[in-house]
Order: sequence, then structure tokens, then C-alpha cells
Amino acid sequence: MAGRDRIVHLLRQLEKAACRCPAHSHTFHQASGHDCGRKTDYAFEMASSNIRYGEGVTREIGMDLQNMGARNVCLMTDNNLAQLSPVEAVLESLVQNGVNYKVYDNVRVEPTDSSFKEAIAFAKKETFDIYVAVGGGSVIDTCKAANLYACHPEADFLDFVNAPIGKGKPITGTLKPLIAVPTTAGTGSETTGVAIFDFEKLKAKTGIASRAIKPTLGIVDPLHTLHMPERVAANSGFDVLCHALESYTALPYNMRSPCPPNPINRPAYQGSNPISDVWSRHALNVVAKYMKRAVNDAEDVKARSSMHLASVFAGIGFGNAGVHLCHGMSYPIAGNVKTYMAKGYNVDHPVVPHGLSVVLTSPAVFAFTASMCPERHLEAAEILGADVSNTKREDAGLLLADTLRQFLYDLKVEDGLSAVGYTKDDIPDLVRGTIPQERVTKLSPREHTEEDLTNLFEASLKLY
Repeated sequence: MAGRDRIVHLLRQLEKAACRCPAHSHTFHQASGHDCGRKTDYAFEMASSNIRYGEGVTREIGMDLQNMGARNVCLMTDNNLAQLSPVEAVLESLVQNGVNYKVYDNVRVEPTDSSFKEAIAFAKKETFDIYVAVGGGSVIDTCKAANLYACHPEADFLDFVNAPIGKGKPITGTLKPLIAVPTTAGTGSETTGVAIFDFEKLKAKTGIASRAIKPTLGIVDPLHTLHMPERVAANSGFDVLCHALESYTALPYNMRSPCPPNPINRPAYQGSNPISDVWSRHALNVVAKYMKRAVNDAEDVKARSSMHLASVFAGIGFGNAGVHLCHGMSYPIAGNVKTYMAKGYNVDHPVVPHGLSVVLTSPAVFAFTASMCPERHLEAAEILGADVSNTKREDAGLLLADTLRQFLYDLKVEDGLSAVGYTKDDIPDLVRGTIPQERVTKLSPREHTEEDLTNLFEASLKLY
């Protein structure tokens, strides 16, 4: 009996000491929320769209829609892609399989809140039961927003937009299925629950982040990347590079605060974790091996196919871990563009392409963040070709920054922010535009002040 009493006593002691969160408590159902007794999170969640990959796999999409019982499909793309082979291949498959559809081809490259609202209005006019997005991140993100708000017709536009710009409400309703057919090798939007846009009033990008808006299926057909002009391939690839680097060096998930009171409050961007690390590290290896080839030779099917997959790998990595300062600082760089017209982009408005706006600050950012996780910065530098054999931990940031500068120089990247129209006088506006991006900037492994951001922008005016 004494032995039984001792076991009961030990169990009671363990119960008192145990965390009360859902993962560790048998009584959590008695309350609507929980308090795990800690300020930072204790768990992470793996989420990704289904992915189908293969040359020519686009021709299956009509069968997929038929299998899903589609009655009225909304196909979204942009004006330029509407004339090109990826959209042609999708439409051909829809017609062959008797799928009824309507096309919206007015997606804006680097979308704004206004362009999102136009697409949402189109989606609300009809009763669409499935959405298809054919294009780069701009198209896929716009289609996510259209699906979301068409399924929540009562919602105000800012309801689901990330705080502090929007209200950041959790999405509780069910969305329609969305099939994404990416035509660039960069954003990874076919894997994530994130939709980014330029909020015109603040001249800064923000977005919607929720697992609820991720595509049902991403159809990754490497043949679609062969149409990309050289600079589009380069800037798309830089997005992959920074997705991989930022997610791999992001604040660890168990250091991110607050600990969510309910799983619905756990953000899509959770901090680096053992699963995201695998995808991010592998994406970086592929970028190191194939990106220069993919940019320099549009006919190099192996290289362009590999970068298309790297975009998926990095998308799964950052879609769960998040990004940090390069992306947070990129949003005002893109949002405050004055006259810069990017080469290779068939648009009628000034634009700093997303991947370019992200990568221009990368040498300064990783020199700044390295002190918090030098081993990861050294590993990244080594993957990108640096000799780290005699490098001290305290020099990890400088080595990675120099490695990145050489990588960018080899790929003919503009010489810093000054080359895309910014001067030192613009830096206060760029800093102000970065501050609301706390959804991502708070995942920086190193805390930062406005003065730090000012210094990072100044260091990025010139790269070489």
C-alpha cells in the first residue's frame, strides 16, 4: 500500500509542476484558453499546401477541377501572362475537360490595396466554387485575397490585414479551394498562407498571414519558368535566397512571444524550428548550385527547374518559420519607389521588384544579426561558397556579408539603394515604413532600434 501511496503522491507532484497548456494537460477542455505559465511559445506547427511537380503537369489541372466537381472557376492572372504559354496551357486543359470558368487578368504586378479590392469585387460578383491562380506571387497573393473576402462578404478589408496596420483578426470561416500555378521561381506563394500588398496610404507593404488562405494545391511546372527574362529570373531568385537565409537565421520558435492562449492565435510565422531548418538549408544549397546558371541561360532547363523547386523548398521553410529584417525593410523600399523602372518587367508604373528590394539590404542585415547565431551565418556563407576554415565566430557576419556582395556583383545587381532612386534624405521615411512590419521584424534574432534601422539603410545605399 505504501508503494501505491508513493506513486499517487508523485503523480500529484507532477501534476502540480506540469504545464497547463493543451499539449501537456488532460484538463484543458475545461477552459476556453490556456496559460502555459511561460512568456514564449512552446510549440510550432508545420503547414504547407500540397505540391505536384513535373514538366508539363499543368495539363492535369482540368482533370483536377473536374475531380473536385467544379461548376464555376475563377482564373486569375495578369495582362502580360494572359498572352503567354502558361495561361494558354491552363485554359486548354479547362476546355478539354469541360470546366466552366471566368478570367480576371487585371492583377497588378506588386499589388496594392486598391488592386486587391478590384479583384475582390470581381470575385464577389459571381458564385465561384474554386479559384485558380496562374502567375507569380502577385497573382497568387491577389487570388488568395479574392477568395478570402468573397467567402467573408461581411468583413471590412482591414479585418484580416496584419496588425498594427490592420486588425489581424483570425480567419474562422472556410474558404473555397485554390489551385496555384506559379510561373516564377521566387515567392513560394504556392506553399504559404501569406498575401502581400502595398498599402498605398502608408507607402509600405503589409499583408494577410493565415494558414487558412494557403492554396489547396500548387502545380509546379518547370516549363513555365523558361519564359522568364534574365532580370525576372534574377530578382525571383533573390527572393528565394533571402527566404532561405532569413528563415534559417530567424528567432527560434521557443523564444517568440507571446505564448498563444489558443492554437488559432499561433502565427503562421513562428520562428526557426527543426522542420523549417531542413527546407531552408536545402533551398540555400540549390540556390548556390543553380541560380547563376538559371539567370545566365534561359534554356538551361535543369537550372531553371531546380530554382523552381528551390522556391517551393524555401516557401515551406519561411512559410512556417517566417522572415525578418530583409523583408521588413524591403516593404518601404518597394512602397516608396519614385521613378525606378526595373528591366525585364512589362509594367506601366515605377517598380522595385520584390526580390530586388529584399536583397539590397542583405549584406548589412546579416552583418548585423550574426552575433546572435554565428554558426548559422557561417554555415550559410560556406554553402554560398566561402572558405570558413579559419574564420572566427565574431567574424561570421562580415564573411557572410562579403559573400553576398560577391554573389550580387556576379549577378549584376544594382549598386545599392542609391541605384534604385534613394538618397540619405529618404532614410527617415524608409525607417518609418519598416516600423509597422513587426510581424516579420520581431523575428530578427537580434533586437533593433530605429537607430539600428537607420544605420542598416545607410549601409545599403552602396553595396560595392
